Amino acid sequence: MTALVIRGGHLIDPAAGVDALKDILLKDGHVAEIAGPGKLKATNGAEVLDATGLTVAPGLVDMHVHLREPGQGYKETIASGTAAAAAGGFTTVAAMPNTTPVNDSPETTRWMQAPERGACVRVFPIAAATRGLKGEAINDYAALKAAGAIAISDDGQPILKDNVMREALAASARVGLTVIQHAEDTRQTRTADWTASMNAGSTAFKLGLRGMTDQAESAIVERDIRLITELRESRAHLHIAHISTAAALNAVRQARRNGLRVTCEVAPHHFLLTDEHVGLYDTNAKMCPPLRSAADRDALIEALLDGVVDAIATDHAPHAVHEKEVEFERAPNGIIGLETAFGLALRWLHQEWKLPLGRVLSLMSAQPAALLGMKGRGTLTVGSFADVVVFDPKAEWTYDARKGKSKSRNTPFDGWTMQGKIRWTISEGRIAYDAEKA
Repeated sequence: MTALVIRGGHLIDPAAGVDALKDILLKDGHVAEIAGPGKLKATNGAEVLDATGLTVAPGLVDMHVHLREPGQGYKETIASGTAAAAAGGFTTVAAMPNTTPVNDSPETTRWMQAPERGACVRVFPIAAATRGLKGEAINDYAALKAAGAIAISDDGQPILKDNVMREALAASARVGLTVIQHAEDTRQTRTADWTASMNAGSTAFKLGLRGMTDQAESAIVERDIRLITELRESRAHLHIAHISTAAALNAVRQARRNGLRVTCEVAPHHFLLTDEHVGLYDTNAKMCPPLRSAADRDALIEALLDGVVDAIATDHAPHAVHEKEVEFERAPNGIIGLETAFGLALRWLHQEWKLPLGRVLSLMSAQPAALLGMKGRGTLTVGSFADVVVFDPKAEWTYDARKGKSKSRNTPFDGWTMQGKIRWTISEGRIAYDAEKA
């Protein structure tokens, strides 16, 4: 593996407390040396990347993506999804298990990580919490972890039964895995005859669509917090995926005050858009949880600014064009997000709402890596993995979904102005994305 020198860049590494001009030597997939400008030692034969005027930071970590393989390669493949990740500055992604077949076995977990999948950044599978995502019986978490699973989740479905969720929390704690909950009380949102397709509110009323209430989310979060309290298992870690309501955030905030290990993530579409963006039945504004009210959106922004939210995650959910070009209620939930998340976060959280750049980077690198126990990722210290993103924080650019690396185009952010242009993404010492060659 060729050694790489990143020279002349401004290193921002929130986890290590570094914010200064530094040169970095990457060798054998790890950070070999960090020094002041021009002071690196063993650089003979190394390829040099000139990062003058650019920011160098730990590679971004997305703890919530859907790569669609196995079984749904027409929407996305691991190869195309990780190419999109690299273009967006991500060097590590955690892939949800709602594939075909469901990733509920060590064999599927290993298959997703095999070199034949063609991943250009590191993929950590998240395995199903219950067999077949049916919410009835938990899987063998120890075997799944040994095969490479980084967490467990039934994402797309909640774990509704109290006894099953309690067992999942206890079993995951014993083996050191996080339980990631899709907080939706489907008894309130889905029946044999209908499914709520957007947020309950005036927009849903005007459009004649069935709405999902805030309580459908917060009720599950509150129930799970109660179960952890009753369990009295200090190692249990509950993480709320794509949190979207003020009520659920308040429950997480209180749980933390009570000393519980309860964390949450928010997706860019939830802190930027509201249910009004559904417009005239725009299926690229349909996701689950749905876009919420302006009050909920504002609560998410506040929670990002005051530290209640632990991570920004994309919930990258590709769908083919023909699947989205149908009636709103029939369209699948989800949008792509790997190539836009960082640009949106810099444009709005940093530039508009004045969240320090280091905090944005931490929410998208160090903190998600820590939540999932990814040692040596989310930071750039000697010995850590050589996962790096190099970007121009001042550069503005316009997102064109047609030119994206993902196989899918389902996004409400097509044509939006972003901030922070990715120059290089380096995964374990290999250049996974080079803007000049893209």
